[in-house]
Amino acid sequence: MNLKITALATTLSALIGGQALAAESVNVYSYRQPYLIEPMLKNFEKETGIKVNVIFADKGLVERVKREGELSPADVLLTVDIKRVMEIVNAGLAQPIDSAVLRENIPSQYRDSQNQWFALTTRARAIYTSKERVGKLPADFTYYDLAKPELKGKVCVRSGKNAYNVSLIASMIAHDGEAKAKEFLQGLKANLAQKPQGGDRDQVKAVKEGVCDYALGNSYYLGKMLEDDKQHSWAQAVHINFPNQNLQGTHVNISGIAIAKYAPNKQNAIKLAEYLSADKAQHQYAELNHEYPVKTGVAPSELVRSWGEFKADKVPLEKIAQNYDKALKLIDEVKFDL
Repeated sequence: MNLKITALATTLSALIGGQALAAESVNVYSYRQPYLIEPMLKNFEKETGIKVNVIFADKGLVERVKREGELSPADVLLTVDIKRVMEIVNAGLAQPIDSAVLRENIPSQYRDSQNQWFALTTRARAIYTSKERVGKLPADFTYYDLAKPELKGKVCVRSGKNAYNVSLIASMIAHDGEAKAKEFLQGLKANLAQKPQGGDRDQVKAVKEGVCDYALGNSYYLGKMLEDDKQHSWAQAVHINFPNQNLQGTHVNISGIAIAKYAPNKQNAIKLAEYLSADKAQHQYAELNHEYPVKTGVAPSELVRSWGEFKADKVPLEKIAQNYDKALKLIDEVKFDL
């Protein structure tokens, strides 16, 4: 279902024909996988009578909207990671939205100061540890501890250039500067049990198989693995830990939404954004995706609550995005993936 952008709707006219031109419709371009958002979109349709037309992509979304220009049918752009959100904004493809509902539902660190993007969910960059060989980490454990010499050969991580890892390094730069972030990367590289590879779930699998004892991974993957018969044993073999609890808190990233610059159905797009930030959709995100609701007061799912509460880093995501290129440069300088 998660198809490349070139394999999606065959022509622009096919998308903007029929219901897409109707007054009560909204057109969504999404990087988010269909199964993650379709339940919320279906409920929005039922409750509002507004038809939601969706194009899913795994890459090329920004380029497509650029190419379509003022004729683009896109109303709403959905994506993950602050970097991808900022790519939309920096390309001039979003417009500011003045919505009291969004400002009330979404804390300031999880929305743009110019109101061009808004987070819908958050996910923690956790540390997974072997239940058998390590156990649960103490509250004072930090990301920097993964780079200590005593963990040599015990850490697994996916590519340093993966957006989730780049954002983590960018957050370190925001807090502690480039020199300390580079030192961390050098120490982490020295401690790797294997060359960076695979995705976050593969790191947990490696812990289960004894390749390493510690791994970086997003929190919601634990829920996804527990639901998968083939991966359930991987998840059962690890503890999930939330580092930096005695410092600024655990690094979090987002899934986000922006309203397209030339949105032909702008008011319906705003209604959808407001709906996705409100209680019902936030509960659905929590239950179905094992992500953390962005709206204060909406509880995570029972499973996610069982992992324990944690303090999240409150550095504005805009500041993390500003350090993204610096983080990529450091990752290249230390040749992290080689």
